[in-house]
Amino acid sequence: MLKLDAALRHYDLAHVSAEARRLEELGYGALWTQETQHDPFLPLGVAAASSGAIQLGTAIAVAFARSPMLLAYTAWDLQNASRGRFILGLGSQVKAHNERRFSVKFESPGPRLREVVLALRAIWQAWQHGSELDFRGDFYRFNLMTPFFNPGPIAHPHVPVYIAGVNRYMCRMAGEVCDGLHVHPFHSPKYLREFVHPAVEEGLKARGASRAAFTFVSSTFAVVGDSEDERRRAAEAVRRQIAFYASTRTYEPVLAAHGWEAVVPELHRKSVAGDWDGMAALITDEMMATFAVFGTLEQVGEQLRQRYAGGLLDRTALYEIQPGAYDDARMKTFIRSFS
Repeated sequence: MLKLDAALRHYDLAHVSAEARRLEELGYGALWTQETQHDPFLPLGVAAASSGAIQLGTAIAVAFARSPMLLAYTAWDLQNASRGRFILGLGSQVKAHNERRFSVKFESPGPRLREVVLALRAIWQAWQHGSELDFRGDFYRFNLMTPFFNPGPIAHPHVPVYIAGVNRYMCRMAGEVCDGLHVHPFHSPKYLREFVHPAVEEGLKARGASRAAFTFVSSTFAVVGDSEDERRRAAEAVRRQIAFYASTRTYEPVLAAHGWEAVVPELHRKSVAGDWDGMAALITDEMMATFAVFGTLEQVGEQLRQRYAGGLLDRTALYEIQPGAYDDARMKTFIRSFS
């Protein structure tokens, strides 16, 4: 059964409690934060203290901007405060953001992210069971943990770790060492079915795990509106967002699944030139129909269930649709249709 989640829209910590309670009351399955203009962890601490059922997670936090030890402490505290509702979502981000926005080294992102996950597990194991910490990898080494720095065991010690992945290595690695995969919003059912799932299944098989123990989560581009004019305006915004993502070579596998990879260099050239209108014009109506859902709120709900039938996704959210865009009664009915 597909679950419906929500993304945090207001990161002012003074307002997070009220928003978390409202989203929980509406019936959303999880509240996700992003690392864009704000820290993704601080709001979840506030939300953990003011909610009781909704899951809380990062989608995603930039892994290499932090030591795995710092990630371990933060996740441990959030898992404890939320009484087992926290999900640690990590991503490698692209080279430019690592080197120029965070000023950290960017090397071998796939193997390094895999090692981050393994290091986290080793650290948490030491805290929960009092075992010796002795993690030695190619990128990280952790072998000092005295009682003074050990936070000790908690009631819900298994912190689910999801990673963001687009290419085959990341998807396979998610299946091998993680609990879930954050699929990028720029995706299609065909890409999920023929590219993502086979790679994840390969990883699951390598560690002897079942599909039932793994979660696929993403947001979905949605052109939503009760009138034709509302949907027209929404479609223009979605078209521009798709063009933005498609201009990045990282996401070429998504277009390649449909034979559209040739548009990537042209989109990239226009992005460098700042030609945003020209970029949007390259996204055809066929592409829009492939990467987004269209209609009224209720029609979109039915499309989502059909689109991800058979477990293509386990949970999703409406990309860029404000949780307060519709009245609460209508939203409750909409959200209940996913439970």
